[in-house]
Amino acid sequence: MGRTKPKKKHLSKVQEPANVVKEEPSISALLEKAQSLIVQCDYELALKFIRRILEKDASNVEAKEMLGVALLETGEIEQAKQAFQSLVPPSPLAPAVPPPSAYLYLAQLSEDDPRTALDCYKSAVNVLMGQLKGKEKAADGNGSDDELEIKSNIVRALVGQVEIWMDPQYDLCFEPEAEKTCEDLLNLALQTDPNNPEALQTFASVRMSQQRPEEAKQCLEQAWSVWKDCEPDDPKLPPIPTRLNLVKLFIELALYAPALLVLHGIMSSDDQDVEAWYLEGWCFYLMSEQAKKSGGTYDELTWEELAKDSRDCLETCQVLHRNQDHPDKPILEHVQELISSLDALGIKPSPVDEGEDGGDWEEVDSEDDDGDIEMQ
Repeated sequence: MGRTKPKKKHLSKVQEPANVVKEEPSISALLEKAQSLIVQCDYELALKFIRRILEKDASNVEAKEMLGVALLETGEIEQAKQAFQSLVPPSPLAPAVPPPSAYLYLAQLSEDDPRTALDCYKSAVNVLMGQLKGKEKAADGNGSDDELEIKSNIVRALVGQVEIWMDPQYDLCFEPEAEKTCEDLLNLALQTDPNNPEALQTFASVRMSQQRPEEAKQCLEQAWSVWKDCEPDDPKLPPIPTRLNLVKLFIELALYAPALLVLHGIMSSDDQDVEAWYLEGWCFYLMSEQAKKSGGTYDELTWEELAKDSRDCLETCQVLHRNQDHPDKPILEHVQELISSLDALGIKPSPVDEGEDGGDWEEVDSEDDDGDIEMQ
């Protein structure tokens, strides 16, 4: 018996009418995606989303800020500068209240013009102070995370001005008002945030330049006390560059024990930081020198033991510097100079364990290649 011919069936899938257009993502969704890509350091793809936003809304302040950041990170310095300049007066496109971050970026991008950089920092402080007053009034005396962030940015802008006034590459440090200006700026910073580590460290640096080491030590101890017991993921922990600056100040004041403690905390977060290994090697080297002067020991360690520790740290720094093609050449030059001095003293590097042939120092890319980056 032959098969019966089946009846023609209707398609079960409901087809969309040909004239239905797929809905475009909202500006808020595009902003969120662009921000997440910037956090992931995928700046090229972030730029595509940012430009889609600006095609829809050419005056979107948040998108313009992100445009400047992404361009800066991709090396388009002049374009980044133009993006930030469009957000501040005298640009006719600037919003009524310019974002302080635009001024902060412009200050950093004006290193060749210290007066312009100072003006940008001052403008940032003025905007931030206005924001802080509004937050304090709304919070009715109770601090919030936003308020803390505003205070931190104010201090950063004030410290940025101090650093410009103190920088010997500019003529400003020779101006008669330089010292008082720095004092006033730092006093305002500490009035805004009394325990801010960055402000305290900068104050210590000023005190050291004034040959007032005891006051410098007090500032450093106060700065360190704020976060020395923090866990590695505690938001109160300053960024690594700030902690490295603290180490340099500790070493300059011969406070080697706290310098090493700070360095160990840094290395627990990033054991491939070239500058951290350099400073640890330099610290042990100075401790060894001190031990030789004081009878051969320092803190119950012989000068040879300290010198050996110094050599090992410096050798590691040298390997990391080479493998990372690190841009700071003076660090490498000083490392090689110190290694030569230790070599002349008969201090040799520790034997390399089997398997430690330098391959472990290669950077591992942990990014997923198939991350969810598509948004139609």
